[in-house]
Amino acid sequence: MNDVFARHRSVLPDWLALYYENPLEITHGEGRYVWDAEGNKYLDFFGGILTTMTAHALPEVTKAVSEQAGRIIHSSTLYLNRPMVELAERIAQLSGIPDARVFFTTSGTEANDTALLLATTYRRSNTILAMRNSYHGRSFSAVGITGNRGWSPTSLSPLQTLYVHGGVRTRGPYAELSDDDFIAACVEDLKDLLGHTRPPAALIAEPIQGVGGFTSPPDGLYAAFREVLSERGILWIADEVQTGWGRTGDNFWGWQAHGEHGPPDILTFAKGIGNGMSIGGVVARAEIMNCLDANSISTFGGTQITMAAGLANLSYLLEHDLQGNARRVGGLLIERLRAVAAQVPGVREVRGRGLMLGIELVKPGTDQADPDAASAVLEACRAAGLLIGKGGGHNTSALRVAPPLSLTVAEAEEGAAILESALRGIQ
Repeated sequence: MNDVFARHRSVLPDWLALYYENPLEITHGEGRYVWDAEGNKYLDFFGGILTTMTAHALPEVTKAVSEQAGRIIHSSTLYLNRPMVELAERIAQLSGIPDARVFFTTSGTEANDTALLLATTYRRSNTILAMRNSYHGRSFSAVGITGNRGWSPTSLSPLQTLYVHGGVRTRGPYAELSDDDFIAACVEDLKDLLGHTRPPAALIAEPIQGVGGFTSPPDGLYAAFREVLSERGILWIADEVQTGWGRTGDNFWGWQAHGEHGPPDILTFAKGIGNGMSIGGVVARAEIMNCLDANSISTFGGTQITMAAGLANLSYLLEHDLQGNARRVGGLLIERLRAVAAQVPGVREVRGRGLMLGIELVKPGTDQADPDAASAVLEACRAAGLLIGKGGGHNTSALRVAPPLSLTVAEAEEGAAILESALRGIQ
């Protein structure tokens, strides 16, 4: 056991998850690569859990942070803050939500917590609809709506949560249906559920479920849900903490694959916008955002140094069309991985879009999750110089692939070759 690991175990919680039998200490990075304390180099296909969105040590972001730190780092929301206003203006315009207001937080958990506060206050209801296999954060209220047992340590909650079918296309009672029939069945299930409960405040849903293993419904499911919800005044919260900013390639926001009936009422974001700086936030129509009847502030949400990073990072993302790059390079990568999967009996499915790809592993010849195989592939990739993630619903048996959006074709091939070798090794 190395020194840092021993010290970690002596002062930090046992439930703080660590990857690898011999945990990794990352010391620095550049582009799509990182190095550990022993000098080993890795191609990073997980980006600090989808957070290093553009690149490690991106000069435009480090320069903006350095220059802002030389002026002032923080003042709180009690004072006017030009960088916060500028980033809010850009996000409001990009969100697609009319008459949008933006509130900044320090994390996706806090963003979803705020969205739940807004929705329950606006609707005067503490009932929330959530998706099975979902994950929305680590706070008390976010854990209370999370539909993934592996990340929900308590059943206590200030909310009444009802779980809806549809977040996982290839498992569950409707898996064998066609896409259209799948959507129709989920809509009927939603209507039936609404007939048995008090009027809910909102449905919260990830367009692609992150911790759940990068699962998703057919395009259009949440549009069909939206039609049912809107008739009853129920709000739609799109949790874009992992899907936002063009990661899916086809769309800038995940909700746009379900946008037939317009944008969500509330959108939450975090992770990639700060490229590693702590930024989260909520976008909502003004009438919803302004429904609170008590004072509030945020000590660290929207602080100047994180806003400077967000502005520089967003500008780089848009100017270099990283959404388009995610679509092009991600398309090549998923086809490469599907070709490999066809020859590996333990791979049940390769799914996702853009640079948000999942590889679900099962025990060969069965439909039973194989978390041991997922751990083995994770270790084999690390040994060969590639970092990936894990996730999954009933068991942690899905590999998560989510590189920085500036990934090159050559780097995608390099990572795919390592993944191929690791996957073949579990046969």
